[in-house]
Amino acid sequence: MAKIIVTGGQPLRGEIRASGSKNGTLPLLAAALLVPGETIIENVPRIRDVMTMLEMLRALGAKWQWVGPGQLRIDATNLSSTVAPYDLVRAMRGSFYVAGALLGRMREAEVPLPGGCVIGSRPVDFHLAGFRALGAHIEDEHGIMRAKADRLRGARIYLDPRYRSVGATINIMLAACLAEGTTVLENASREPEVVSCQEMLARCGAKIQGIGAATVVIEGVKRLHGTRVRAIPDRMEAGTFLVAGAITGGDVTVENVRSDHMHAVIEKLHEAGFVVHSKGSALRIAGVRRPRAVDISTAPYPGFPTDLQPNFGVLAAVAEGTSVIEETIFESRFNYADELARMGANIRIVGRAAIIRGVERLYGAPVEATDIRAGSALVLAGLVAEGRTEVEGAEFLDRGYEDFVSKLGVLGAQIERVGQEGAEVEACSH
Repeated sequence: MAKIIVTGGQPLRGEIRASGSKNGTLPLLAAALLVPGETIIENVPRIRDVMTMLEMLRALGAKWQWVGPGQLRIDATNLSSTVAPYDLVRAMRGSFYVAGALLGRMREAEVPLPGGCVIGSRPVDFHLAGFRALGAHIEDEHGIMRAKADRLRGARIYLDPRYRSVGATINIMLAACLAEGTTVLENASREPEVVSCQEMLARCGAKIQGIGAATVVIEGVKRLHGTRVRAIPDRMEAGTFLVAGAITGGDVTVENVRSDHMHAVIEKLHEAGFVVHSKGSALRIAGVRRPRAVDISTAPYPGFPTDLQPNFGVLAAVAEGTSVIEETIFESRFNYADELARMGANIRIVGRAAIIRGVERLYGAPVEATDIRAGSALVLAGLVAEGRTEVEGAEFLDRGYEDFVSKLGVLGAQIERVGQEGAEVEACSH
């Protein structure tokens, strides 16, 4: 197992560029399976989850090639399989998106139930209900979903408004684009990553009304065509580096950012006492001596994103006063709390909330990441801690952050990775 070693106490200063969005790229890759031709996707991050999805596309018969920095050409003309390999789906939940794409184009799919980070239960019931509503026959046994339909027909599909499931919204849209008739999807997710997928589908010839709205209307078409799209910037990565600059008392600029996707995050940084400057596609934050306590409740977009909750937990740990952070989406998102306590944080979990009484300083310690966002939070804690912190589980960060350690190094962090090398990215064709 690889680890990241951090020596804290160094203010971060300088500029870095946010990569393309992990959560935004994976749906685009799945959507490319609907196209019997070539699709070009730009601004693609070279991270492990993207490589896992590309291996999935290859296993289904699609060809892909890196044709430039962050630029992929995908040819899904001749799909040869509708069976998703177990080991790939188990490695990453986002690979379940191929279910909707295969059902939409091939009228059948066999996909194991997904795995991924240990952050709580994320059942696919909403996805399966949506497929059934479109006319698919679903068998779900022994951990494998088998879907088949002679014809897919548009339907009115209602998603639970408490969750506005990102995955269900995307999977249902992928299946509905090539269905007969009109599908009305109510309480659809409005996350920027979902909107990005909707925009790609529209560019490919899908007839979609209500892009970015809670009610999406899709009129099925017989065929989609190739296009060129660009993955949106990763707002989670941008938020991570802004928090890093803030808690270290530094001065950090993050370029390649969509500030309109980050209103909730920027507002909480303001509440904590920081000034965030927006200029074009860049955000700059200058640290203060010590942040103020801030209360947070995670929520579907445009609310505060659950993926940045752990990083703000670190901010709260060194803030002046008591913060309450409520996690409404993933019940195990506080996996990082015990590790943060090992570093001296005063944090107590009550149900689905964390009560965090800020301390003046954290102390370096050996800690272990259990998922992508817990890993980034513990590295941030190490940046602000006194002494040396060793974060086991660096491979989790490989799944979601491109060049995480080197970007922090550019900003002046005393940081290194030891053990297993970072995610290897193949440059060849498939």
